[in-house]
Amino acid sequence: MRLVQLTVPTGARDEILECLDERGIDYVQTEETSGREYAVVVYFPLPSGAVESVLDELQSKGIEEDAYTVVLDAETVVSRRFEELQERYDQGDVDSDRISRQELEAEAKSLTPAFGIFATMTVLSALVATAGLLLDSPAVVVGSMVIAPLIGPAMGASVGSVIDDEELFRESMVYQLLGVVVAIGAAAIFAWLMRTTNVVPPGLNITEVGEIEERLTPDLLSLVVALGAGVAGIVSIATQLSVALVGVMIAAALIPPAAAAGIAIAWGNPTAAIGSTALVFVNLLSVNLAGLVTLWYAGYRPENFFDIQPTQKRVRRRILEFGAVVLLFSALLGGITYGSYQNATFEQNAREDVQAALEEEGNGRYELLSLEVEMGEGYPIREPEQVIVTVGGPPDEMGDDLAERLQERIERHADGDVDVEVRYVDVLEESE
Repeated sequence: MRLVQLTVPTGARDEILECLDERGIDYVQTEETSGREYAVVVYFPLPSGAVESVLDELQSKGIEEDAYTVVLDAETVVSRRFEELQERYDQGDVDSDRISRQELEAEAKSLTPAFGIFATMTVLSALVATAGLLLDSPAVVVGSMVIAPLIGPAMGASVGSVIDDEELFRESMVYQLLGVVVAIGAAAIFAWLMRTTNVVPPGLNITEVGEIEERLTPDLLSLVVALGAGVAGIVSIATQLSVALVGVMIAAALIPPAAAAGIAIAWGNPTAAIGSTALVFVNLLSVNLAGLVTLWYAGYRPENFFDIQPTQKRVRRRILEFGAVVLLFSALLGGITYGSYQNATFEQNAREDVQAALEEEGNGRYELLSLEVEMGEGYPIREPEQVIVTVGGPPDEMGDDLAERLQERIERHADGDVDVEVRYVDVLEESE
């Protein structure tokens, strides 16, 4: 429910009040005594779903944009006529639950802080995320998402597109792009300082840190986070649900990958940053794409009727542009995903083949203790570089021919050259 406070210009009073009476809207009016060009101030309650249509109609009756129109939350309205009005607009669909176009624009702008604050909070978020990744601590990484101020710009671009506010769209896109650059740069500088001052172990291999490694080689499933965040962000704003929690979800799609890219740069491995940087940008565009489609589906349109068709063309063009870039970056993520699938298949086939060979050759005397596949440093698509097979068996019984046969079986599953190392562990069985 909303309480609308409206300043009515001189000469439009009768027409405005007649419009409210025709819609069955209760109102209270007070005389305007400031000496300006307004006759009265009118107060009236409205269901949330009625605000946009009523304000649009009142504007057509003579309410200009420079007049004061204030929309407030109303906890309770006790009125029989209001109950009838609420039943008329409450259809149980998206239109009756969403806020008005005017409120949506104000909400999107309020979520975007001044650039100084935005940059500061983004840097802090990137620093905390970098520390969490280097510590391999999921809890710290989650904490970095909470303070990231990304939901405002992410939602502002979509809102600006559908309501024909090009200034809001451009400002939001600039905020987002600069935010990504600031986050990666802050993470790289902080990680470099941690490395040069030996705050982290001197020989730390970032590819062996789980929280970092999974973001250096992202896959297509990462898109689900970004698309879901975009849809959830718009739904939360349009229905005034918990925006803060959705902001964490949007930050989850952007801040940790940006921090991982910064860490890779600080470690002198820019190729390792390719996957995480691609993930940042594909997530950024996916959030905007999902938000744009969701807003248009929810029925938000420009205020002026004559602006609807040009805006519709512009929205379609942006959807196609965002979609094309997302598909381009997704191709890279798809290649990484396919490479991960091939590596997993190689390891599984090699393990099964080695196990079968030991059973055939050893008649139960040999046992596969472990099989480890070490990946190469070629990012973002890594390939098997070495396979270490550890076999257990009776002392002094394993010959070179078994090691050669195991090596042959493993190499036939690899697409390229793979070093195979077979280790033998003596297994002594105690006799009773």
